Amino acid sequence: MNWRPFGRETLVSSLSKEQLLDRLWAVTRGAHSEGSPELPPLFNGRVEANGFRISRVIEKGDNFLPLLVGKVEGTPRGSILFLRYHLFSTSRFFLWFWTGVLLAFALYFFLVTQQHFQGGICLFMLGFNYILVLVLFHRKLGHCKKLLKEVINFPASNMESASKF
Repeated sequence: MNWRPFGRETLVSSLSKEQLLDRLWAVTRGAHSEGSPELPPLFNGRVEANGFRISRVIEKGDNFLPLLVGKVEGTPRGSILFLRYHLFSTSRFFLWFWTGVLLAFALYFFLVTQQHFQGGICLFMLGFNYILVLVLFHRKLGHCKKLLKEVINFPASNMESASKF
């Protein structure tokens, strides 16, 4: 497991750039499109001519849902997908905010008041919070990457072939 709530990955597909983006467009609900009427939306976001910004469709709010940002480049034998994933900006803000607050409290307890037990509790809470975010983020990321790979490898007869850009 990666010790950061973000990462990068490169995927290679035998599909052309246009086919790959068409498949993603068909299952993405977003501001520019409503997706395909035949297929249920699997992702929210935006699919553009060279890439996409998507997240999985969910029923209720989830602070640990990853944002998948991809750039697709065509090759003579298919395409290469450069994938970045990270927490949404509000979730990142709260992670770093509470990390800073707990670290400040720990330093205050250790250095100013000499209350080492309370400082230790703050450091424990800081570590627990960070590990909890990592575990939940990577669990959600695994589901999203599996869903993305299923869409990319979906049988061609079930997908629309016309470009929607």
